[in-house]
Amino acid sequence: MVTLRELRVNGNTNDSSEPTHKIEPTTPPPSLDEVEAIIGYEFKNKRLLEEAFTDASLGESFSNERLEYVGDSVLNLLFTKQQYFEYPDLAPGVLTRLRAANVDSDKLARVAVKHDLHRYLRHKKPLLEEQIRQFSEEIRRYPLHSNGLVEVPKTLADLVESIIGAVFIDSDSSMDIVWKVFKDLLEPIIRLETLKIHPVTQLYEMCQKRNLKVQLVDLWKEKTTFDVLVDDQFIGRGSCRDKKEIALNRAARNALDNIWKLFHEKDL
Repeated sequence: MVTLRELRVNGNTNDSSEPTHKIEPTTPPPSLDEVEAIIGYEFKNKRLLEEAFTDASLGESFSNERLEYVGDSVLNLLFTKQQYFEYPDLAPGVLTRLRAANVDSDKLARVAVKHDLHRYLRHKKPLLEEQIRQFSEEIRRYPLHSNGLVEVPKTLADLVESIIGAVFIDSDSSMDIVWKVFKDLLEPIIRLETLKIHPVTQLYEMCQKRNLKVQLVDLWKEKTTFDVLVDDQFIGRGSCRDKKEIALNRAARNALDNIWKLFHEKDL
């Protein structure tokens, strides 16, 4: 009989207490000229570059929100085209999952951190630097993608989409130029052989094969946690103070880490 004490409950212990945020005085971001060197593209219209790095929180008459909208659409189309030709026999459903993994907030925020693009963002978000620091530490455990297990500063992903949108507009809407500029920056690109299954989906699929009943117990409002029961037996827990979906994903991941003990008992 597998007991609670025998299972490793790891729903991210960072959520056990309120964090203390020390807000340091902000310093002006470095020159945007450095960004052109990082991405390997020189803007004809420098105003677009400035706009891409201006967050709405700054309260200016312009922000990067419109360019983010453009960049999101362009990036989705670029990956649609690239994957259509790279995988001529792949079903649309898998292509959709593959594209989503490469364009979601988790993946794009990593691009901003990897190339230090966030250093150039003009904003008035006092907690953003600490959020970026935590994100940078947590993704070390998940080099390619966390599959919903870490909290992502969406501002970083929005920034990358804004830069893509800015290059698209500045290059007279050239998809080829945008892909040439960003293909290497987006590496490592997730490909079919490195695409992971979402932990909740993986848990259900694994238990279904063995005719086991899965229950996801929603305790998020009371305790910011989810519990996982398999055949009415406690098998895992996950927590996240700020986002319910991440708590669910962490619970599923924790259950997957523990479930082999239950399988072993069933096989005895």
